[in-house]
Amino acid sequence: MSESESERLRSQLKRLGLATMAAHFEEAALLAAKSELSYTAFLARLADEELASKHDRGVSLRLRKAGFPALKTLEQFDFRFQPTLPAARIRELASLGFVERKENVVLVGRPGVGKTHLATALAMKACQVSQRVQFVPAPLLLDQLLAAAVTHGLAKQLEAYGRLQLLVVDELGYLPMDSQRATLFFQLISHLYTRTAVIVTSNVAFESWGRVFGGDEMIAAAILDRLLHYSHVFLITGPSYRMKDKQAMLGEQSDPAVRPPAA
Repeated sequence: MSESESERLRSQLKRLGLATMAAHFEEAALLAAKSELSYTAFLARLADEELASKHDRGVSLRLRKAGFPALKTLEQFDFRFQPTLPAARIRELASLGFVERKENVVLVGRPGVGKTHLATALAMKACQVSQRVQFVPAPLLLDQLLAAAVTHGLAKQLEAYGRLQLLVVDELGYLPMDSQRATLFFQLISHLYTRTAVIVTSNVAFESWGRVFGGDEMIAAAILDRLLHYSHVFLITGPSYRMKDKQAMLGEQSDPAVRPPAA
């Protein structure tokens, strides 16, 4: 293939949006000639590379749009540090059947036990299979709903969340909410019920959710009723992972064998 033919083909492939094929067709053609690949096999190999590249770019875009504070995978999670957590059930959730069935996942435990890590890891799995995902801290979510209500755009905002396949609400209960925000959260959960899968992380036990929702036990019960009807609940009782290294260091300092000698 002459240089002019190569440039023409490269330009055509770029105009067609086939950037990976444009970048690699010459190298692939040389390899195909050496290995005596058929024209069909050569083209199929190039198409596979293009599809793989488009998938990778799509995943990267969805991860950016999802709003994760950090990228955490299930493979990075240390189940040995939380032995009471059923690892098999968590790994089963990673198959994303709960997303297809519009079920919820609720992770409850004290700070540092890995709730956000697990929620992020499951949501990243969804991004990797082209599902629409949004990760949002509970205070920010409530502010968004309140702003939408003030500007008469609440219905539109609820519809936008309803078009997601997975919504992650992180740190529910870290900050108490007033009655207006509690009502808005109830409206959101009611709207998403059987329509969109939701993952919620919270540091507050269910019996104390009335306090979270402005002291309104009725609205807390209504939210729990919808959230837990089709759900997978995990009560994580282990120690704080973030404190692990500090506790080990304090333990060493209290050991006479490592304590500095007295002056």
